[in-house]
Amino acid sequence: MPTEPPPSAWLFPPADSADEHGIVGIGADLDPGTLLCAYRSGLFPMPVEQDGAVAWWSPDPRGVLRPDDLVVSRSLRRSCRRYEVRIDTAFAEVLGACADPDRPSRWIDNQMSAAYTELHDLGWAHSIEAWDDEGLAGGLYGVALGGLFAGESMFHRRTDASKVALIGLVDLLGTGNDRLVDVQWATPHLVGLGAIEVSRCDYLDRLAELAGAAGPDWAKSSPYTAG
Repeated sequence: MPTEPPPSAWLFPPADSADEHGIVGIGADLDPGTLLCAYRSGLFPMPVEQDGAVAWWSPDPRGVLRPDDLVVSRSLRRSCRRYEVRIDTAFAEVLGACADPDRPSRWIDNQMSAAYTELHDLGWAHSIEAWDDEGLAGGLYGVALGGLFAGESMFHRRTDASKVALIGLVDLLGTGNDRLVDVQWATPHLVGLGAIEVSRCDYLDRLAELAGAAGPDWAKSSPYTAG
């Protein structure tokens, strides 16, 4: 079971008060209690510019992936057989790869990395990793709240590795009305895997039910094949 941190000293404005860009506010801290308060309120942090002040976002529409809607092509299913999925065996390496300063549109700075490392140590943030004979091939990380997984970033070093990690996440999360992957924005890459856009109102209406559902066993340590 994850450890509940001390409550945040900050109070967030309502998520539905966001401006036209989806920003609710700028500032506060990245303490574990603040981060969990944000996710439970339908918000997530991201700097407004590289290494800049942290903004708290509630986009409308919101990108989500319902596990039942995951699209796995025949070629992607073949790729699944090339990788082994592991959970939380290399969180620091996954986070570091996602924060690589050479990546386009990098937004994960040192303070963000430290914040999610602390959340991981408390049992809230997790990495889903795709491994092959050469080592860590790709993966993703995010925050788990019951049946909700709030994805933060993903990376790949070899073909389809991040996609396989996402399939591995869905395998672990399971399906049903109390399961959802929050992808923040439905990019073309994620839409191709089944992500859709929902209104902010719809997302917030489901949030308490999702966060209150019994979550999967994140302590699952045996490697497995996705799909």
